[in-house]
Amino acid sequence: DFLHDAEAKRCARKRGGEVQFVSWDDWMAEAPSHFSISQQESERWPAERIFDVRWAATVVERALSRLAEECERRGRRRVFDMLSPCLAAERDDVSYSKFSKTLGIPEASVKRLVHQLRVRYRALLREEVGRTVEKPDEIDDELLYLCAALTAAQ
Repeated sequence: DFLHDAEAKRCARKRGGEVQFVSWDDWMAEAPSHFSISQQESERWPAERIFDVRWAATVVERALSRLAEECERRGRRRVFDMLSPCLAAERDDVSYSKFSKTLGIPEASVKRLVHQLRVRYRALLREEVGRTVEKPDEIDDELLYLCAALTAAQ
């Protein structure tokens, strides 16, 4: 009983029991490289902006990694590798016919696959953002903040 009570106290939510602490230096070093900030830019940006961009990049990278793993488990890694650039592209910028020829499937199938990847990516992104907020009703605001941070990085 004593050990159980001690473990329950240690893991209590109000004491941060569900929170995983990460070393700041480790986290900064592992920020996704495709959102990396040049030395020259980082000298001009306030620390809060750098933090926000790296936070947003990390959340996006985690969602993409999870989507890639899911596709791998389902034997669809090649499809993910080919179509993942479409996740962030505008619909008009996607050459469905090019992907159709490369994958050897009808264009309608490519459109369906891209749509399915986007839907799942959005869900995974919401889950990842949900891990960073206390209440589920804060997710939408945090997603808007994430988009703003990524826009600021470009």
